[in-house]
Order: sequence, then structure tokens, then C-alpha cells
Amino acid sequence: MRNEKLIQALGNCINHCNYCADACLDEDNVKMMVDCIRTDRVCAETCAALSQILATGHKDVKGLVEYCIEICNACAEECEKHDHSHCRECAKACRNCAQACEEYLA
Repeated sequence: MRNEKLIQALGNCINHCNYCADACLDEDNVKMMVDCIRTDRVCAETCAALSQILATGHKDVKGLVEYCIEICNACAEECEKHDHSHCRECAKACRNCAQACEEYLA
């Protein structure tokens, strides 16, 4: 199934973004983590929407896949600003998801 690799990458990204956002709330300087938390949430929601739509077999998803690449890269960039392991792992999952999206469109 063409969608399977992308759906797996999306699920991994969703999990890492949700975990990162939650872990950021436990950091000493939560105010410093606000952009990270917000970006994590938007990324997770975007990936979830794309995953759900792909599961229906709907074919007209190019625009959403392109936006998913954009938000995954933005989330990775934000997470890479922080030294916390949850941020680093999230950035990696986001980069992998963006790559899977690009491969899907290729």
C-alpha cells in the first residue's frame, strides 16, 4: 500500500509531538517553551488530519501533504533550538515525516 509508509511516519510524528508538548510543560522555564508547545500541537493536528484522510483512500491530498512538509520542518526547526531530549527526538520524527511526505509526492 502506497500510503502505509507515510501513515507510519505520520503516527510517529504525532506521538513525538504530543509527548514533546507535554514534556515541555514540565520544563523549569515553560515560558521559553511556548513556541515549541504550540508548534508541536499544530504539527500533531496536521499529521493526524492527513493520516485520517489518507486512510479513507481519498486521492486529492497534495496540498495537505505540502502543508504537512512545511509544518513538520517548522516544528523540527523550533525543537532543534532546545537541548531537551524530547525536543531532539521530536525534531528527528518531524524530519522523517517531512521526508516521507516528499517521497509520497515524488
